[in-house]
Amino acid sequence: YHFGYTWDMEIRFATDQEIADWNNKILANPDGGNVFQGYEFAEQKRLGGWNPRYVMAGKLAVTVLEKKVVGHGKLWYVPKGPGVASPVALGDMLHELQKFAHDHGVFAVKVEPELLKTESALLALKELDLVPVAPIQPNSSTVLIDLSPSLDTIMANLNQKGRHAIRRAERDGVTVKQVKATEKNCQLFYDLLAETAAGSFVIRPYEYYQKFWQTYADAGLGQLFFAYFEGKIVAGAYAMVFGAKSTYKDGASIRERTAYGASHLLQWHVIQWAKENGSEVHDLCGAPPSDRINDESHPHYGIGRFKTSFNKHVTDYVGAYDLVVHPRQYAWWTKFGERLAKSYWWRKHHESWY
Repeated sequence: YHFGYTWDMEIRFATDQEIADWNNKILANPDGGNVFQGYEFAEQKRLGGWNPRYVMAGKLAVTVLEKKVVGHGKLWYVPKGPGVASPVALGDMLHELQKFAHDHGVFAVKVEPELLKTESALLALKELDLVPVAPIQPNSSTVLIDLSPSLDTIMANLNQKGRHAIRRAERDGVTVKQVKATEKNCQLFYDLLAETAAGSFVIRPYEYYQKFWQTYADAGLGQLFFAYFEGKIVAGAYAMVFGAKSTYKDGASIRERTAYGASHLLQWHVIQWAKENGSEVHDLCGAPPSDRINDESHPHYGIGRFKTSFNKHVTDYVGAYDLVVHPRQYAWWTKFGERLAKSYWWRKHHESWY
């Protein structure tokens, strides 16, 4: 099959000049660009032992994260990419990428294209001989909010429950402020995050978050928010805007529910900030898949309930796939290697290998 500009593409590593303009290149991709394909995210992942490789596949900009696996070559991971808009384009691109990866000692490439999960898309991906694997980024299923209408219309379009929570929090005196990502504020937000996570999910070390929040804030792409009630911080949020899309990256609130709707009002302020900064779609970044959104046994049921109070519709993407480059090494990786790498990394660094 033939797909426009990706046909017979040349794949190569980007030049320094191209890397200096990397975010604009990513934003020009057919998918409109993805924050997890952006320059800041790739550089952030150096903290976890990844080496960013910036690749040009024809006109398509692809951010690749590389990790060496002792004695077995390298694994490449393309977070929320490549930025193609159809399974056909993905097939064309991966055909070329497979050869390029092979030439650079890579045994597998993990891809996470943001393609909508439809029967035809899944069928097309099946024909590409890809191996379905667990997604790495949290938003393989998510809740999106359309920010293209006026704020009044956005508010009217919200679920009734969400609107009620926002208005009640305002009435009860909850206030929201945009705050600078100072050392003190980062620490306050991290403590809140740790309290929220307690026992239910694992968070990364403070240094990882601090660097993340400050890097995006310094680049003019990220903003930290706090919600206050009776003089105390009761909730926090961190969001990014990248092109025409915003992402609600981190959120936390105090354990004791003192102010009803504080997190809703906080998110409403995030939405206003995102819209002011050019976002047309706001991604609440992660929910249970649409067929499990009402399943109380799902570990993220509570998160899903909060997010669907803004929009009932859950968007499912195709998720993550491995493109096998060296079958023998890949077989070892899936049988033992990945498990060993993950447990070693956890013991040494107390954080996820990915």
